[in-house]
Amino acid sequence: MPITRALSMDCHLDPWTGKLKKYLVIAGPGMDDYANQLESMDKDRFVYKPSKWNKFADDTDQIVLGGFSPKNEVRGSHILFLATFNNNDVTLSQYYALVCLAESFIESLTILLPFFPTATMERVLVEGEVATANALAKMFSNLPSIGRPARLMLYDLHTLQNRFYFGNNTLATLHTAFPLMLEKIRSMPDDEKITAVVFPDDGAEKRFKHMFTEEFPDMEVIVCGKKRDPDDPDVRKIVIKDGQPQDKHCLVIDDLVQTGGTLYETAKKLSEEGAAAVSAFVTHSVFPKESWKRFLKTGDRACFKYFFTTDSNPTIVAQIPKGDVFEVLSLIPQVYKDL
Repeated sequence: MPITRALSMDCHLDPWTGKLKKYLVIAGPGMDDYANQLESMDKDRFVYKPSKWNKFADDTDQIVLGGFSPKNEVRGSHILFLATFNNNDVTLSQYYALVCLAESFIESLTILLPFFPTATMERVLVEGEVATANALAKMFSNLPSIGRPARLMLYDLHTLQNRFYFGNNTLATLHTAFPLMLEKIRSMPDDEKITAVVFPDDGAEKRFKHMFTEEFPDMEVIVCGKKRDPDDPDVRKIVIKDGQPQDKHCLVIDDLVQTGGTLYETAKKLSEEGAAAVSAFVTHSVFPKESWKRFLKTGDRACFKYFFTTDSNPTIVAQIPKGDVFEVLSLIPQVYKDL
């Protein structure tokens, strides 16, 4: 009997047909909108099978994954699992599901985790402190083997070296949501055009500057940083290290926002230096304790004309009211391209 040779080892392609993979889609808690959008964009490539994420009386998980009944469509399929790890409870629930899928004789496993929540905790300063980014990466890396590594899709990972924490049975592919913001800039009317891009620190400049200078070579580039106050060494103030914000519509960009203190101080400094308007873009909105409220038009940090973000952290952005300063850009068009 002749041996069939795989046509492609590209993670985007079916190894046996050489064509784009057709996915059976499983969505974690809160990711149903992602699944429905993908299916509506291309019903030939994406088939969504809803799951049930319930609890027993003792608060342990009662999970029933879609695609197994009445007919097992999971076995032999390319599985796309849409994940969101917005708290420890749902993280563990979804990990249970991933173990089940990996042990179900699937052809391949692609995990979309737009926001890697522990990425900021990738190193320790004192012995005994836990690098949770490393621990979560090891959990992924030690999923049951399916014969080839699972693919973990991450967007604008906070510290790029986190990708090297993955190995064995799961490997990370890194992606960016910034093309969504570039497209938004292109579509803005002339009287609202972004005329300067602002990086709050050198790290953001090194990482993201090339995307804007390649697309908009005439756009002003402004780089900020923090400098110790000579009158109070414990205070660090935002300074403009390079570029001129005067009379510009400035866009402050970063990969994520927590409480937004740095973004706010940067916007304030730009306004002091004569910026005509200041807006912001971040891929990931974390906003603990509903700190997004402070940036609304009625908030004490109402400093932005527009605050653009994505739905990479859907539980949080679902709380943000529409029609105020915030505009949420759907990540799905970019995910579709990257798949």
